[in-house]
Amino acid sequence: MATLNDVAQRANVSKMTVSRTINHPEQVRPELRSAISQVMRDLNYQPNAAARALVSRCTRVIKLTIFEDMDTTEPYYMMLLAGIANELNRHQYALQLATRNSYEVGECDGYILTGIRDEDYAWVKQLQQPVVFFGRNLKGYDYVDTDNYQAIRDSTMYALHRGYTRLIFIGIAADKPFELDREQGFRELMAEKHLPAEVVRLANHGHVATKYIDEHWATMTPNTAFICASDRLAIGIEDGILLHGGRVPEDFGVIGFDGMLLNQVASKRLTTMKQPLEAMGQAAAKLLLTKINQPQPEQTKVIVKSKLSIAESTR
Repeated sequence: MATLNDVAQRANVSKMTVSRTINHPEQVRPELRSAISQVMRDLNYQPNAAARALVSRCTRVIKLTIFEDMDTTEPYYMMLLAGIANELNRHQYALQLATRNSYEVGECDGYILTGIRDEDYAWVKQLQQPVVFFGRNLKGYDYVDTDNYQAIRDSTMYALHRGYTRLIFIGIAADKPFELDREQGFRELMAEKHLPAEVVRLANHGHVATKYIDEHWATMTPNTAFICASDRLAIGIEDGILLHGGRVPEDFGVIGFDGMLLNQVASKRLTTMKQPLEAMGQAAAKLLLTKINQPQPEQTKVIVKSKLSIAESTR
């Protein structure tokens, strides 16, 4: 295994210069930095992350802190974790997963936070390390998210283009920025089309959505599309329609939001707004590492576009 001394000898520089290239590259002339980096690649030299941490007084650990309950029936967080971990690995950082019961255990160089609750902001405010939120927040913190507003507008427009004349938005009963953005996207597009904006807010569980259809089936008219704020809700809506003998997609269309597996196991595979969670995780890790190395006072917002995945639940 190549050593720091091997790199220094091959590049004809001092070990101090090699160390500076690794730990403080901004202090080394670009042409010299490039030459030393090439030697490191030629020798397959891997800097000792533990030693670097001691020198720089950092932990080389990033915490992904999840404040909401994780559902093991879908790979939502697995895709997010993969994106974050792969990006951190490229920079020799380790990822530590923390929950609401363990977020204060151990040291780290920065936090990626998701599922934050109002009562948690006091804890966030006293953090000394850089923070990036997964999901839009109203407190001025940097974040990575998809454009929830535009995504629902796109879903709604698609349903109208497929000829459905009555549209119902099935939202999540939570006053969170992502949910408010999705509902606003639906309401504003319907207003622009001079159509009534029917909005229902339910707990984010499939059986709750199925019960809603069961209780309101007598009012459900053919040529209706349901624009849902999650795939869980969409599957519940679809199941309720099919249990009552309704035809999907001929008479009733259903569009979900997420596209992380549940859409594939529905009775009729869901048309859904698919979030690129792995890419979003990668973007969150990149943003946090940038903040660690070059703190910025202004709020940074990174938006990753979602894409409608068309399947069997719409015409």
